[in-house]
Amino acid sequence: MSNGPLLYLGLLAAMATSFWGLLIASNSQIGSQQPVVIEATGEQYPPARPGLAQEGAQVYVAQGCAECHSQQVRGLGVDRQRPGWGKRISVAQDYLRDSRVQLGSQRIGPDLANYGVRQTNAAIILAHLYDPQKAMPGSMMPPYRFLFETRQLSEGEPLPSNALAPTPKAGFAVVPSDAANALVAYLMSLKSDVPLFEAPVPAPPTNAAPSAGSSEAAATNPPAPAK
Repeated sequence: MSNGPLLYLGLLAAMATSFWGLLIASNSQIGSQQPVVIEATGEQYPPARPGLAQEGAQVYVAQGCAECHSQQVRGLGVDRQRPGWGKRISVAQDYLRDSRVQLGSQRIGPDLANYGVRQTNAAIILAHLYDPQKAMPGSMMPPYRFLFETRQLSEGEPLPSNALAPTPKAGFAVVPSDAANALVAYLMSLKSDVPLFEAPVPAPPTNAAPSAGSSEAAATNPPAPAK
């Protein structure tokens, strides 16, 4: 087979080109991205997570939350129409601060990419972690009560300010552990509502009728032909 070496080199070149284009080039392109400065505020996006939120990211990973929750608003389907899920699609820029991106694949629970925008009350999140079915009837989420401590109060001791309500019984209090507080801080740091060049926030739809003199009105209602 006289063309064997040439065919072999061609296949090798095709594989090398594919490997470069799919892996090395894309990794280099994404790896060179830097946080962008938002002109309106002068702040960087994505912002650096506070220390407690960084600890919470490790709790999120350890508890396998990505098995049931995604963190990616997709361009297809009705993701942007779901209440609070996100006004724009997710892009690589959103994950620059994450050493381990928790994209997830299943959506047994809602997407969390923009969770920190739609839920800003830490007490509500803690109550949901402790008893999801009570906080949201019909929820399939398992309770994470091991992230809380039920302790007996000493005589005359006031109820701790961070105790869940209602108390299990008189003289006892359920308080979140450091891991629970860190997880809540992480969840509240998940925000992807900043418009980006590659992912602008679509303008809200308008139902206003075009003015009589506008080009749109002329196109919609062309003048009657002369008789």
